[in-house]
Amino acid sequence: MGISNIIFLFVFLLAIIFFTRNLNRIIKNIKLGRDINRSDRPYDRWKNMFRVAIGQSKMTRRPVAGILHIILYLGFVIINIEVIEIIVDGVSGSHRFLSSILPVVLYNFLIGSFEILAILVLVACVIFLVRRNIIRIKRFWSKEMTTWPRTDANLILVFEILLMSAFLIMNAADGLLFAAGNPHYVTSFSNPISQYFQFMFIGFDVATLVTIERFTWWFHILGILMFMNYVLISKHLHIFFAFPSTYFANLNPLGQFSNLDSVTNEVKLMMDPNADPYAVPAADSLPPDQFGAKDANDLNWVQLLNAYSCTECGRCTDSCPANHTGKLLSPRKVLMDTRDRITEISDNKRKGKEDTKSLLGDYITAEELWACTSCNACTDACPIELDPLSIIMDMRRYLVMEQSAAPTELNMMFTNVENNGAPWQFPAADRLNWKDE
Repeated sequence: MGISNIIFLFVFLLAIIFFTRNLNRIIKNIKLGRDINRSDRPYDRWKNMFRVAIGQSKMTRRPVAGILHIILYLGFVIINIEVIEIIVDGVSGSHRFLSSILPVVLYNFLIGSFEILAILVLVACVIFLVRRNIIRIKRFWSKEMTTWPRTDANLILVFEILLMSAFLIMNAADGLLFAAGNPHYVTSFSNPISQYFQFMFIGFDVATLVTIERFTWWFHILGILMFMNYVLISKHLHIFFAFPSTYFANLNPLGQFSNLDSVTNEVKLMMDPNADPYAVPAADSLPPDQFGAKDANDLNWVQLLNAYSCTECGRCTDSCPANHTGKLLSPRKVLMDTRDRITEISDNKRKGKEDTKSLLGDYITAEELWACTSCNACTDACPIELDPLSIIMDMRRYLVMEQSAAPTELNMMFTNVENNGAPWQFPAADRLNWKDE
């Protein structure tokens, strides 16, 4: 093992340690949420994950973005097979390790496929950059898409372009070194794309070609390790979290809302004929559960997982009728704010810092929440089955049941239901008078 192999092994292990530590921190943040049981219907959950996360079934509702994303997705999954070879070569000092254990035909097919995917990924990234920065599609320039979210998206696309370019240039130099008979580069491979990059190196001597090949080799693998760690602070965390998010998604019909356990328990107590209405709670009894959610850690862990999984694509907001009419509501912002707030809560706890903020009020206003029509357009539009509406409804429950802070129109309806058993302002005995008119 040479010095370069030792350096590679050190950098590789360091990247894995950083990745593991930061991923565990995010998982701990998600676990700050309330517990919820999503272990039912395992067959349907696996089916949903394969259909939506792996099969990309909802991406193609918008064909242009969908097809381009599928190219990126296939490139990410398949080209990573080549990363295995690079890691083995980096540790052992071998060259094109997979060629020694795979049949020549299969190895050539793999490398040829990698190159075709690499150029397709490169082209897709350029188109995405044009859509974001030149065509300036509206959903990428909404108010919540401030400098960092826009920069984050562009950085990832530029990163991908550089990584794919490095891969193709590395193969181009490798092919020329094989043709020159260099003793280290003794593996022939299919290069349907990189052969067209070789014109850039005509007239270069062997030493220069080796330098180019080694530089792009190091750039490619170090770039991948950096990308892997960068993803954890990026919207591209969905690369990993889309799979659990689709598995733990709400499989009930979109219009079906869940009852709060705290409300159900209160109603059961009221309906219990044996219950003593004057009973004093025991001194060691737990305080009653809070209704709804005021802060991010009042939400359940699936909702927090959704917040970290958000791709910030804006399809939810683009489908929101309230947003289209100029209301403040943006379902994407709800998820982004939830993610930022639970991260802030965790950071403050770790640092021992006093926290006086809350998700409701400091991040999301009551005006945004009451603009929601609960139509479920956002949840239906999400390409990875995220559910911003559930967060909105839990926060509205808090406003109504903990603060009695519903809009005047709703408070009037609540009063009518309480007094008349109906939302209208007339006695129950008069409900059917309309039929006599």
